[in-house]
This record gives sequence, structure tokens and C-alpha cells, in this order.
Amino acid sequence: MSLFDTDEALPVPVKQEKGRLPSYIKDHRKRLRERFMTGGAAALPDYEMLELVLFRAIPRQDVKPMARRLLDRFGDFNGVISAPVSRLQELHGIGPSVITELKIVEAAAHRLARSRVMQRHVISSWDSLVDYCHTTMAHRQTEQFRVLYLDTKNVLIADEEQAQGTVDHVPVYPREVVKRALELNASALILVHNHPSGDPTPSESDMQMTRQVEQAATALGISLHDHLVVGKSDELSFRAQGYL
Repeated sequence: MSLFDTDEALPVPVKQEKGRLPSYIKDHRKRLRERFMTGGAAALPDYEMLELVLFRAIPRQDVKPMARRLLDRFGDFNGVISAPVSRLQELHGIGPSVITELKIVEAAAHRLARSRVMQRHVISSWDSLVDYCHTTMAHRQTEQFRVLYLDTKNVLIADEEQAQGTVDHVPVYPREVVKRALELNASALILVHNHPSGDPTPSESDMQMTRQVEQAATALGISLHDHLVVGKSDELSFRAQGYL
């Protein structure tokens, strides 16, 4: 059975002259672009932001129905652009061109967020760091464990993925984390991992792993500044909660 009824599966064909965009669609696209350039993203709801992305992939078609179907399936704009390719392919009418455009936007968002934190003082750019972690990890379908390595001035010198896991578990090896810190000549660490369930509350295994990393790091004179757990809509800081 398809995800949508037959009349919802594909956009309704638009009668038009060959090679020309119907005037009402052309006018709609022009107005949408003007509103975006005048008011920015805040002036547009999620479905219209998606339309702007889809315009490039589908130049001769009304893309509003597709934008709404994507939002119905994945929840919000971030959920759509972060959705796995395999899940996007499940929707009728979502082909390689659409998927490519969505993934370009996702990659651009990750790169921009990363540029705001790399080689910068972590304490003074903490909000940007949290935003970066949320942007890159909040909508992942499986757990990912990352380590942020800092120098003696608390400047972020490396951001590395250490492991990937399942929907509720990711293997972490404290010795490997500390070994890599020594290779980078790092003086401090920040651990980050996500909870695909959406709830950032740490599990007992999260607590135990954090203690193990802290012990291994401390033995070598390396500080563990924090452990961030990223949920769908918010994050939890071990330091802020008194776990460290």
C-alpha cells in the first residue's frame, strides 16, 4: 500500500504551453522570493521555505502540495532536510533532484554552523556550539558520539565522530577518546551524543561512560568540561545539571 491515496501521490498536472511556466505559478514564485528577500526566513512558514528549495529541483510544477506532504511526513523544515535518503525515497514524487536539493541545504547548514565554532573560544561562543550540535545531530535516526577537543585556551581545535550506534545505544571506548586527545595535544574535552527518542535525559550507561572518560582523562591531566546530550528540541548539559 502506498503512503498516500492515488490522488495525493503526485501533483495535479498543470496545463501549460510547452516549455513555459504557467503565469500564476511564475507570479507565486516571484512573490515568495520577494517576501524572503525582504523579511528573511522569519517571514515564511516552513512549507514556503520548502517551496523555495523545491523551485530549483522542479522548475515547471506547483510544488506546494509536495512541500506539505514532506512536512506531514517529517514534522518540520529541519526534519525534512535531515531525513535519511531512504525515507525520502518512500514518498511518491520525491526523486533524485529533490533529494539532492534537500541534502545540499542540509550540508550548507552544517558547514555554516561548524564555521561559527571551529578555532573559536568555546566559552564565549557556547550558544553557537550548542546550536551546531543541535543542527548536526538532533534529527539523526541513530545515536552518534562526538568529541570536541580544546587547546589550553579552550579554543576548539577538532570535532570528531568517534562512533555510531543503534537507535538507543552507541559504543564508546574511553581509552580511544583520551588517546586521540594526546595525539591532538588537547587539554580539554567536551563529549556530545544524541538521543533519537528526542528525550535528552541521560541513561545510566551515559552516566557510567562519562565517569569512565573523566577518570581516564584526569589521569593524564586532561579536563572533561561537559557532556551534552542532544534531543529533538533541547539539550542537556552534564555540567549544568551537576553530574560533573
